[in-house]
Amino acid sequence: MAGLIAVTVSAASNLPLFVQMFGALQLTPEQSVSSLASMYVALAISGAILCLTFRAPVILGWNTAGLAVLIAEGPRFTPGEAVGALLLAALALTLIGLTGLFDWIARRLPPPLAAALLAGVLLPFVLRGISAIPMAPALLIPMLVAYLLGRAFAPRWAVPLALLAGLSAAILTGAMHPGSAPRPVHFTFTAPTFSMRAFVAVTVPSVLLAVASQHLPGLAILSASGYRHVPPRPLVALTGLAGLLAAPFGSVTLNLGAITAAICTGPEAHPEPEKRYIAGLTCAAGYLTLSLNAGVVLGWVSVLPGPLLLGLAGLALLGPLLMGREGTMVAERRWREAALLTLVVTASGLTWLGVSAPVWGLILGWSLATARGWRERRTEIEPPGTTP
Repeated sequence: MAGLIAVTVSAASNLPLFVQMFGALQLTPEQSVSSLASMYVALAISGAILCLTFRAPVILGWNTAGLAVLIAEGPRFTPGEAVGALLLAALALTLIGLTGLFDWIARRLPPPLAAALLAGVLLPFVLRGISAIPMAPALLIPMLVAYLLGRAFAPRWAVPLALLAGLSAAILTGAMHPGSAPRPVHFTFTAPTFSMRAFVAVTVPSVLLAVASQHLPGLAILSASGYRHVPPRPLVALTGLAGLLAAPFGSVTLNLGAITAAICTGPEAHPEPEKRYIAGLTCAAGYLTLSLNAGVVLGWVSVLPGPLLLGLAGLALLGPLLMGREGTMVAERRWREAALLTLVVTASGLTWLGVSAPVWGLILGWSLATARGWRERRTEIEPPGTTP
């Protein structure tokens, strides 16, 4: 049951984002189905291998913040350039896992800036979802009420409950679009095109966000749940390799699950830790089912009105946004200001000199923190009576 809940929550929360991403990248219906199907089948196979190998509930997922990057930056690139950037991101994550660079990056990527980067990427989508309420109050107010009640009494089911409320409201108000016929699942190969612009705008943020917002929290959840025997190297390497094989068919970056992982790793899944890997296998089976029915899933989502998709995406990203915001609240003043600068620059959508907002946010925030740290160290070594 825990595995089924994890699949339901992750799919219901992110399908509106996938629809927006397909539109931003101007993918054909066949390419969209291929993207979703290839991602789900890669998650199913690699997740099952890891669960059986380590007898642990290793829950995999996709880079939600990376989806937001693709939605924001996608219109600037062709589908081939997007696939090339995702291919390079998957290759980088594979190498980071195989070589042990993951530990080096984890030690040197400042947690406040990583958290601010995550929050800055997600904030515009949350604001866009909330601002859509006046566009369709009959749809979004019931969805918002259902989400608030869900967060209060059944937090895991808050987003699916919001989706159910929005779907019910759309049916009652006649706001549903005519449904399209389900498309068969075909894995459509898209030839990658490599460009420096796409590398800077998509690859670099995708890798940093996968490490900071997915792999690190996912490993922390496994460790806190007692699965310290699971080494990080094969987890990062295998998810990167799975993404590398699936990227030419449109798959986004793959990584460890973070929020949904907690559903399957705690005592609620099973009182005996050595049996909780069954939840991971069930989650993998759920992903395989979604892969085989990717055309049906996308056909179903296409009937939903646009404002409802915007609102659902905004509500679904509140949890990750909260995680990012909490990570910026640190004691040192220089990191608080640097994290705030990273957050606002990233959220601004600034794109200049071919460099995307997440990269600018990280550069400027890190520069401010470094300069303040240098000034503070210089002040400390100034002899008494001198003017700094």
